[in-house]
Amino acid sequence: MKIFVAGGTGFVGRRLVDRLRTEGHTLTLLSRSSRAPAPSDEAVRYVVGDGMVAGAWQDAVRGADAVINMAGASIFSLWTARTKKLLRESRIRTTTNIVDALMKDSPPGRVLINSSAVGYYGFHGDELLDESAGPGDDFLAGLCRDWENAALRAAASGVRVIVARTGIVLEKKGGALGTLAPLFRAGLGGRLGTGRQWFSWIRRDDLVAAMIFALGRPDISGPVNMCAPNPVRNRDLTRALAAALHRPAFFVIPGVAVRIALGEFADFVLKGQRVVPRVLLDKGFGFAAPTIPEALAGIFKKR
Repeated sequence: MKIFVAGGTGFVGRRLVDRLRTEGHTLTLLSRSSRAPAPSDEAVRYVVGDGMVAGAWQDAVRGADAVINMAGASIFSLWTARTKKLLRESRIRTTTNIVDALMKDSPPGRVLINSSAVGYYGFHGDELLDESAGPGDDFLAGLCRDWENAALRAAASGVRVIVARTGIVLEKKGGALGTLAPLFRAGLGGRLGTGRQWFSWIRRDDLVAAMIFALGRPDISGPVNMCAPNPVRNRDLTRALAAALHRPAFFVIPGVAVRIALGEFADFVLKGQRVVPRVLLDKGFGFAAPTIPEALAGIFKKR
C-alpha cells in the first residue's frame, strides 16, 4: 500500500513507520522541516509542509491508499489559554486539511486512521468504558470529540475511517515512562494524589500492532479503543514500576502540587478513565503485553 503518515517522526510514529516499511509498504511522511532526514531506502520519502496550513503537501494525501494521522501538539504540559489553543488547532486544522484532500479524490477502499485519546470519555470513576460510551464535558473530551468529528467527515466520501482512542503509551525512552522512570530510579517515585484513579495504558509495540491490525481489517471502522485490556489504578502502576526498577516508591505527590504543575490537565492525571478495548478484543486482536507487569518486564528487561 501507499501510506501517507502525519506525525510519523514522533514517539509512536517512528516505530510505526519502521514496522510498515518492513511489511513492504511505501510511505510518505509529512515533515515541517525542509531539512528532513534522508530516507534510508526508497520505500520512505518526505514531503515538506505544515499540516495546519493547506498546501502542495495535500497532493501526497490524494495519491495514498491509506492515511495515518497522529499529528498534534503534546498534551503533557501546563495548560494555559495559549497551550489549549495550540492543542486544538494542531489537531483539528491538520485533520481538516487531510480530510479535505481525501474528499477531493476518494477511490474505493481508502482508509484513514486518525488519532484520538481515551480522554474522549471524560471522568467516570470506576465505571468500565468501551467504545459505546459517550463523550465527557471537560476540555480534553471536547477536543477529542471535535477532532474525531473532523476525521469522520471523510466517511461521506466512502473512506473507511478509524478513530484510534489511544491510552497512555508506555516505552522506555519517551512517553510517560520517559518522565517517570528517571524519578523512580532516583528514589523519588510515588503515587499521585489518592492513587485510586484509573490509568488506561498501552505498550508502544502493541499500539503499533493494533493500528496495523485495524488497517488491514475492512470490518473495522469508527471508534477503536487502543489501550491494554487491563487498566490499573495509579497506586498499582506505582508499585509495579518500582518493582520493575528495583527501587522504593514511598512518596505521595499531593493533588494540589500536580494542579500547580499541570493546571487543568491535572484532572486527566488525578481522575483518569477505566477504558477497555472492546472492538479489538471482539475482532480477535492479541496483545503481547496485556498487563502492566508484563509490559514493564518487557520494557525494562536486561539486554
